[in-house]
Amino acid sequence: MAHNNMISKHLDTNSPRSAAAGDSLYNVDQIRRQASKSLLEGALTENYPLDVEKACALLNEALATEILCVLRYRHHQVIAKGISSSDIAKEFAEHAANEEEHMIMIAERINQLGGDPDMNPATVASRAVTEYGHGKDLVTLIREDLVAERIVIDVYRKLVGWFGLEDPTTRRMLEKILKDEEEHANELADLLVANEDRQERDAH
Repeated sequence: MAHNNMISKHLDTNSPRSAAAGDSLYNVDQIRRQASKSLLEGALTENYPLDVEKACALLNEALATEILCVLRYRHHQVIAKGISSSDIAKEFAEHAANEEEHMIMIAERINQLGGDPDMNPATVASRAVTEYGHGKDLVTLIREDLVAERIVIDVYRKLVGWFGLEDPTTRRMLEKILKDEEEHANELADLLVANEDRQERDAH
């Protein structure tokens, strides 16, 4: 009987009701009151822990970068010339499609946070962390895209750290984008080696 009483006491102590009354992670009544306020803000609740204006500014910079990446890859897809240009153009097209997915993901997240996704074409280049590029031959096109990917990899790593545990939704989105960019960089590095070797052989 004493053993059963001890078990019952243990179960009571760890029940949801006891947790709510004691060391709960949250106050249900307070959360209910907060959730009833500012309903038009959607997913952005009162206890969002980060500076939401800075969060949206950082994401808008990433958005501008993704837009520029789409434009650069599509341009490279169209102007690619050479023996292996067909396969490389397909690679550029695949990367452009990925970057466009990233663009929409980031724009939607900015909107969820109550910000305005800035897709103004007049200011995209000045707000992006990468450059549009001026290459003409295949090797230069690949190199420009590889440099851009390496830049955004570093930027996304820093963004993942900034959002961290405070905004797991945005962090997971950025981690997905980062994974894609790392794959792009590896693929472009392989293409660069293959085409530099071919270019060198042709020169001799």
